[in-house]
Amino acid sequence: MSAVSEALSPASFPDSPLSQAFQQPLILGLFLPVYDGGWSPSASARTTTWTYQYNQALTLQAENLGFDLAFGPAEWVSQGGYGGDMRFRAESIDPFIATAALSAVTQRILLISTLHVLYAWHPLNLARFGATLDHISGGRWGINVVTGHSTREAAMFGRKRPEHDFRYEMVDEFVTIMKALWKRDTNLDYDGRFWQLEQAFASPAPRYERPVLVSATGSPAGADFAGKHSDIVFITSPAGANIAHALEALPAHTRTIKAAGHKYGRQLRTLINPMIVCRDTEQEAREYYDYILRGADRDAVQNYFNHFAAADSKSWGKHDLEGRILGGNIQLIGSPEQVAEGLINLNRAGCDGVQVSFFDFQPDLAFFGEKVLPLLEDAGVRHKYAGSGRA
Repeated sequence: MSAVSEALSPASFPDSPLSQAFQQPLILGLFLPVYDGGWSPSASARTTTWTYQYNQALTLQAENLGFDLAFGPAEWVSQGGYGGDMRFRAESIDPFIATAALSAVTQRILLISTLHVLYAWHPLNLARFGATLDHISGGRWGINVVTGHSTREAAMFGRKRPEHDFRYEMVDEFVTIMKALWKRDTNLDYDGRFWQLEQAFASPAPRYERPVLVSATGSPAGADFAGKHSDIVFITSPAGANIAHALEALPAHTRTIKAAGHKYGRQLRTLINPMIVCRDTEQEAREYYDYILRGADRDAVQNYFNHFAAADSKSWGKHDLEGRILGGNIQLIGSPEQVAEGLINLNRAGCDGVQVSFFDFQPDLAFFGEKVLPLLEDAGVRHKYAGSGRA
């Protein structure tokens, strides 16, 4: 096996898109609804849809507001999705292909694709595809590396799901190989435990040493992987979706994650996903929230909950059945002032950024940009973006 050296992070370059995002006290991302129904198995009326055209419009909307990144999640479901009358998540688009298309129509925003790298991928394939996307986007593309916690998803590819910590041993080798290919010192010979390469080479050269690397974790094995490889770590609340409980648990959790980076001499940024329900007053926001809950498709909610209960992810243990109706890692419900306060408190609790979700994405994102974002700027957790016309 040839020597594999560590590549620099894109954050090592002051002019990189990642470095620009890291200048914000609170990184702001949008969690794209690439699935039918988004994060909410509720049949209450809304505009949200899974189509590429809708997600492109959202990404451009977020970019115009000054958002730092757009994040495409990934999931593999069988026909009918999670069922119910609404057939929750029966339709979806692939985030890897979608972000490839988005890289050609956006100018500034980072684009993160989630990929289950242990589902029939080879590191050479993804190293070359990623280098090409890095080239098209000008260094704005990144991969959220996930191992796959679902037995039924692995079965779709004719495989059995490996044990939790063993998956991280596999993915460590996978990413180590990709980073070596992106470094491009020479052809790569690699005789590993899980993958072998002979005279392998990936082109073109990434703009800033390598694409952005993201991972999601709530486990010691996942934290160690993130500490070694990731620029951004997508975390969940150890205490469930309730904001008050989350704020109690997150400081210790984020310290643990960041300590894993320090072990390798690296600085990790943590990103969490709030589901935002916001209106001019708390009462109006609560009425909107009740409207969402009234539309709950109970069969879909139960099936969605059961899917996570059957998985071996360490990140969702405290998220209950009722919380799945609205969805999100954390739920912020209230007036613009209350939502802004919740986001500021998440930042104080050690979250370097958020990737927000909504029930009705386009109008809710517009409301967020008009009413909440200025409050974050006034509080100093967001620098004003000149391109929005509000600077």
